[in-house]
Formats: sequence, C-alpha cells, structure tokens
Amino acid sequence: MSAMREGRLALLQTAFALLSLAIPARLIIEEDPPMETSVTKKGQTNIPAAIRKRHHLHEGDRLVWLDDGEVIRIVPVPKDPLKALRGAGKGEGLLDRLLQSRREDRERGT
Repeated sequence: MSAMREGRLALLQTAFALLSLAIPARLIIEEDPPMETSVTKKGQTNIPAAIRKRHHLHEGDRLVWLDDGEVIRIVPVPKDPLKALRGAGKGEGLLDRLLQSRREDRERGT
C-alpha cells in the first residue's frame, strides 16, 4: 500500500472515529464500508449506488440538505409528503386525546 493511500486511510479512520462520538451507535452500520465522494467545481456530487438503491432514489427525486454547523444531513423528500406521513402517529393515542380535548371544550362552554 502506498504511503499516500495509508495516510488517507488513517485520516478517514480518525474522521470516522470522531464522527462516531457524535452519531448514536444505532445509526452506524458496521457491515457497510465508508463511502466517499468528491465535489465538482460546480458544487455537485454523486450519491453512491448502494445508498441510491437502499433508499430507492431515482433521477428527479428531491433532497433536503440540513446543516447544523457541525454535521450535514441529506434527507430525501417524499414524492407525496402526506402519503409518507400516513401511520406516523399510530400508537400515540391521538384520537383519544382529540376526543378528550373536545369534551373539555364542551364542558367549558367554548
């Protein structure tokens, strides 16, 4: 292995070790090797094929870039956001809370 490649590997290992301190262990997928892309002069980059396949990303799909100052997250935007939310509140007891709130409103006379 060349000295440049060894240095690059050591740098990547250090970066991932530092990142692992900020990322919950459940989000780190050990069996997948780290993926690296570069940014072009125009600010463009590629999404690795494994990520595109895993998240069913296709040409024309939209992404949201979230920057908290330390970490940049890239989140796919669902084609139909309302459909994507279907079932998200399941098990939260939302219907019971709504009905209770309406009962309280009726008792107050509003």
